Amino acid sequence: MQLFTTLLLLVLVFIIAEARRGKRLGQENSRGRRKLNSIIHLANGCKEYIENGDKFLDCQDCNLTAVQFGWPEDIDHLLLAQNRLKVLKDNTFSHFRHLLSLDLQLNEISAIEEGAFSGLSKLTTLLLQHNRLQVVSEAMFIPLPRLRYLRLHDNPWTCNCQLDSLVRFLQVPSNRYLGNFAKCAEPTRFWGQQLKTLDPKLLCLPMQPLVQIPRPHSDTTLFCHTHDSPKPLLDCRSKGLKAVPRNIPENTAKIDLAFNNITQLRSKEFTTIKDLKLLNLSSNSLEHIDTAAFSGLLHLRELDLSNNSLHYFNYGVLEDLYYLRTLSLSGNPWICDYNIHYLIYWLKHHPAVEHTGLVCSEPEEFRGWPVESYVKTYNAECPKDKQVDLHRGTGPTATTSQELIAEMEEDTGLLPSPLRKKEPKKFEIFRLR
Repeated sequence: MQLFTTLLLLVLVFIIAEARRGKRLGQENSRGRRKLNSIIHLANGCKEYIENGDKFLDCQDCNLTAVQFGWPEDIDHLLLAQNRLKVLKDNTFSHFRHLLSLDLQLNEISAIEEGAFSGLSKLTTLLLQHNRLQVVSEAMFIPLPRLRYLRLHDNPWTCNCQLDSLVRFLQVPSNRYLGNFAKCAEPTRFWGQQLKTLDPKLLCLPMQPLVQIPRPHSDTTLFCHTHDSPKPLLDCRSKGLKAVPRNIPENTAKIDLAFNNITQLRSKEFTTIKDLKLLNLSSNSLEHIDTAAFSGLLHLRELDLSNNSLHYFNYGVLEDLYYLRTLSLSGNPWICDYNIHYLIYWLKHHPAVEHTGLVCSEPEEFRGWPVESYVKTYNAECPKDKQVDLHRGTGPTATTSQELIAEMEEDTGLLPSPLRKKEPKKFEIFRLR
């Protein structure tokens, strides 16, 4: 009996010891996991971290012009988007032998040597979209036997005999996820055709003399950057555009056309983009906006027209913008005469719209005045008995400044319900006896 009791005590002591040891190991493992999940900041703005067991080196938007020495070599994912890389030389990435994905989009890459990706035998994803590539050879993909996802769109591909091997490589049935949406930019006869569907036999045919024909309108997939996250965005900043590009995807939520050379907006420029929420047209050379230019933009909430050459808006330009909330107008040479009254009229009946930058540029007597102050002065000087209702015809009865001021006093109940300025209801009180 005493022997049994002794054995039982030994077993209990062993169990307690193991439990304490397990708890201690658990705490150590927990500390280890916290250490693995921490972010290590490296030189040049790069960050190293572990996520879901994979090691990342994030060097996005660090103004890099070359791959740096001294980076950790045991990484699984290398993020180099939004830098200034121009040429990828042989063995640029050969020391990253565990690499699974390589993100090189949104750089300035115009040339890739055939051995640039040597040593990346485990790579499955390569992103090269939004660069300046014109010609590459199939040979550069030979060191990548496991490549499954390749992005090449938004590059100005020159579809000639030098591109023959790449086109044939992309059209192999097993490569169905490689190079989708990449299109020819040159020559004119192949402009806009996808490399996936282009007949490679035509690439090496001698060029026939052709009558020069105008190039089709700017294709957004060639000249602008498209971003799908978090919302569909078309980025056409600083592309030298002279007109709004055609074929804009219908689900686009934001369009940035700032810093171009667009001088006018024609009728129904955006009518197919029903869900557009933000439109940036700042820093162009806009002088004229057609009355129906913004037709169909019922859900637009932010419109930036700052830093252009606008003098006034034609009557009706803003009528479809029922849900607009922000209107940027600074940096335009607004002329304070009867033409400017429509803009103030519209803003008066859309009190939810925040606007900035309405300052008179001409005539000299009103220079520097807020446009609203000019209109109030004009209104004060205009006899009421000369004011009549607006838009009662054309020709001799066309809109005048007096008519516009008269309409500014009209019943706001005619506005769509989301834009009506809600007034407190009036009640009449009866005393019951």
